[in-house]
Amino acid sequence: MPKAVKGVLVECDAAIKQIILKIDSNKHDYIVEDLDDEHVVIKESQLQSLKIRLNDVRKRPTSGAAPSADVNVIGAR
Repeated sequence: MPKAVKGVLVECDAAIKQIILKIDSNKHDYIVEDLDDEHVVIKESQLQSLKIRLNDVRKRPTSGAAPSADVNVIGAR
C-alpha cells in the first residue's frame, strides 16, 4: 500500500538548494522530491527543523561570502 507524505514546495537559489541536499544526504529526513535547480518538496513536519539547520550552516564562518537565504515556501502539497 502506498504511503502519502505531506510536503511543502520550497523555492530557493541553487546555492541554498545544494546546502539542503547536503543536509538531507545523511539520513534523508527532509526531501520528498528534488524537482529542479530551484525547487524541492520538503516534508512538512521537517520544515522548521530544516530552517534551523540552514541558519546554523549559514552562521558558520567561511572563506567566501555566505549564500543568501532566498528560501520561499510556496505551499503545502
